[in-house]
Amino acid sequence: MSSHTPPPRRIVILGGGSAGWMSAAALATALQGTSIALVESEDIGIIGVGEATFPSIRNFNQVLGIDEAEFLAATRGSYKLGIQFCDWRRPGEHYFHTFGDFGALDGPMALWGQYLRLQAHCEGGLGDFCLPTVMARQGRFRPPDPDDGIGARYTYAYHFDATLYGRFLRRLAEGRGARRVEGRVVDVARRPDGGVRALRLDDGREVEGDLFIDCSGFASVLMGQTLGAGFVDYSHWLPVDRAWAVPAERTPGPLLPYTRATAMEAGWCWRIPLQDRTGHGHVFSSRHVSEERAREQLLAQLEGQPLAEPRLLRFKTGHRERFWQHNVVAVGLAAGFLEPLESTAIFLVHNAIGRLIPLLQQPVDAADAADTFTAQQTRQYQRIRDFIILHYCLSERRGSAFWQHLTGMALPPTLAFKLHAWRETGMLHNYDDEAFDETSWLAIHAGMGHWPRHRSPWMDDVPPPMAAHYLSQRHGAIAQLAASMPPHDAYLRTRTGG
Repeated sequence: MSSHTPPPRRIVILGGGSAGWMSAAALATALQGTSIALVESEDIGIIGVGEATFPSIRNFNQVLGIDEAEFLAATRGSYKLGIQFCDWRRPGEHYFHTFGDFGALDGPMALWGQYLRLQAHCEGGLGDFCLPTVMARQGRFRPPDPDDGIGARYTYAYHFDATLYGRFLRRLAEGRGARRVEGRVVDVARRPDGGVRALRLDDGREVEGDLFIDCSGFASVLMGQTLGAGFVDYSHWLPVDRAWAVPAERTPGPLLPYTRATAMEAGWCWRIPLQDRTGHGHVFSSRHVSEERAREQLLAQLEGQPLAEPRLLRFKTGHRERFWQHNVVAVGLAAGFLEPLESTAIFLVHNAIGRLIPLLQQPVDAADAADTFTAQQTRQYQRIRDFIILHYCLSERRGSAFWQHLTGMALPPTLAFKLHAWRETGMLHNYDDEAFDETSWLAIHAGMGHWPRHRSPWMDDVPPPMAAHYLSQRHGAIAQLAASMPPHDAYLRTRTGG
């Protein structure tokens, strides 16, 4: 018979930064009356770079009651409609993955199918039928309005300073009862059952808890070092293992409402526009390019003068075998890392918190809850892993050993099946616990020129004039709507007063 344990009365979070303070703010909001303590040391640095995010952060902020204008002003943030991928299919080409829709995805009036059927008579590419893609190209922004009509369904995310976001959340969390404990952990006291009893600090204090949230970054002090949870290595499929990061001056010109990811010899470079500066970085494989050469390649990409020396981050792609073991839950980098190509780091944090909170609000079978949480998180990482691999395996680049490996390797079976379904039938298959819906997968397939060999015969049942009218109407409506929107800079100033 299962044994249910009561909700924890004392929760201890190890580590600050975005993951720690997101956890503290959410737990303090949802679990009123529970003691929430966050232990961090000013002597231990955090990984705080210009951060690009996923649309779900808006839901997280709304649940916490965070005002968007206040948040953007405090974090020097900007709006994000999606990502521009430069040179990924082949050098000189680019495409967008934005958070919009492409109309119907299946059936006789599937937009992509009718576009392919009548492509010779269509203006532009499939992206011209997706409103936020057209907005991004023109540097425009305005929140979605349900009254806008055809093609107007889209969402958005943000770019911001991750360090400032952590500070913003700290103020919010402490205002709701969370307590910060300054100190460096020198030892971890264990319980007889193998769990954690307390964190021992360098001044002799002990911080006891019923549940511990490990937000200690790549060190994974509790889940990895103390409990010895193994690591599931994804580096065969995602061999990048280093990143140089550097802020640069914001150059004159419009503030773009999208992230840019540019393919390089052995990885890719990011560009993240903030209000007062631009975040740059180079994610690369040290097996295929030296750290110094990668640094030089990054600096050659900068559009403004660097504001600091580039900082090197070392990591391994993958995740812990367990996300919840005994009374320890790993969140953020302590749980795992997937390269930031699709801006999923913060998504994985609040996704984990969102799954955890309901399990802490009522008595549960702790072992069953831990197994379920671990299984869900494992699937989440696998699904995102497959989506990231998609960007690489469809490339036509062959000019370096890095790209030769990624375009010729055997794929995870879950991804191989999805690719087979799309190539042979035009079906955009999705599993459970997906972060990216069918529209996102279509955006990458279309951007990489990867189309099905066969499409549904139903599509040919639609008279060509009817299909052409539909495409023309949508194309014109989107172009007209985007042209009526303000420049991103102008809209942002109305929200932040900057």
